[in-house]
Amino acid sequence: MNLYGASGHAKVIIDILNKSKQKISKIFDDSKDVSDILGIRISHPSEIDKDDTFIISIGNNKTRKLVADKLNTRFSKAIHPNSIIDPTVEIEEGTVVMAGAVINSSTKISKHCIINTASSIDHDCILENYVHISPNATLCGSVSIGEGSHIGAGATIIPGIKVGKWVTIGAGTVIIKNVPDNVTVVGNPGRVL
Repeated sequence: MNLYGASGHAKVIIDILNKSKQKISKIFDDSKDVSDILGIRISHPSEIDKDDTFIISIGNNKTRKLVADKLNTRFSKAIHPNSIIDPTVEIEEGTVVMAGAVINSSTKISKHCIINTASSIDHDCILENYVHISPNATLCGSVSIGEGSHIGAGATIIPGIKVGKWVTIGAGTVIIKNVPDNVTVVGNPGRVL
C-alpha cells in the first residue's frame, strides 16, 4: 500500500494500516521540505509506478480530488479494526474509516471519502465522492451528502436531509433543512453564511 500526502491525515492512515497488518510500501509527497513521516522516508511523485495501489492521505477534499484525477493508478481503502460497520454497507475505493466510527445498515460511501474518528452515520445514508465526515459528527438516517462536502466536528444532521455538493458545515452545526450546493452553514439551527 502506498500513500500520497505526508500530513497529519497520513499519520492516522499509517496507524490504521499498521493495526490492520497492511504493509506501507512508500509515501509520496510533492513537498521538498518533508523527508520522512513517522520514520517512513518520503518519495517524490516522479517515482510512482502506475501498478502501485494508493490511498490519498490528504484531508482537503478539493486537493484529494485533484490528486485522484491526476494519478493513473489503482486505489484501495483503509478501515480501522475498531470501527463498527454493518455488513450491508458499501464502501468504495480510496475511502478511509477511522477508529470508533459507526456506519449502519444500507449506507453507501463513495470514492475517496474520509469517515473520521468516532463519527456516526446511520442507516440508508448516501455519501458521494470526496466527502469528509469530521470527528464526532452525526448523520441520522437517510441523509444524503453531495460530492466534496465537509461536515465539521460534532455537527448533527437530522434524518432525511440532503446536503449539496462542495458544502462546508461548521463544527457543532445542527442541520434541520436541506442545504444547497457551494455554501457554508454554521450555527444551531444551521444558517447559510
